[in-house]
Amino acid sequence: MDLILWRHAEAEDLEETDEGGGAGADLSRRLTAKGERQASRMAAWLDRQLPDGVRVYSSPAVRAEQTVIALGRKYKAREELRPDAEVDDLLGLVQWPHARQAVLIVGHQPTLGRTVARLLGLSEPECSIRKGAVWWLRQRERNGQAQTVILTVQTPELL
Repeated sequence: MDLILWRHAEAEDLEETDEGGGAGADLSRRLTAKGERQASRMAAWLDRQLPDGVRVYSSPAVRAEQTVIALGRKYKAREELRPDAEVDDLLGLVQWPHARQAVLIVGHQPTLGRTVARLLGLSEPECSIRKGAVWWLRQRERNGQAQTVILTVQTPELL
């Protein structure tokens, strides 16, 4: 199974939202002009790389949905991917590692970094994922052992 984790692109600060502060305001944060460029650049690269039949899920936060919209593919916004999501919720949604199709997730830190750390068996509880970046992981079996391997890590600045 392939699991592609895409962190939303750069968004406005919480203080810059129309709603001021609070959880609702966090969900309404929009991409900056730089974030829109990051999303567009990464979406163009992903569109060439994604396998047929990939399932696409996004956080319901505006900044995540703006990021995934740049891809131009159908997606589902899921509550399991909100900014305060748990790793187990994300893994349950994508049916890791048993899903037959590749899954693309557009979400947030620290959930994405915690997911990477868990799947790779890192000693740290999370790793840092840059805004707009993609981590592409694959579950495989080698000598009877399940392994998670990194296929690629891409940032929009290097595309």
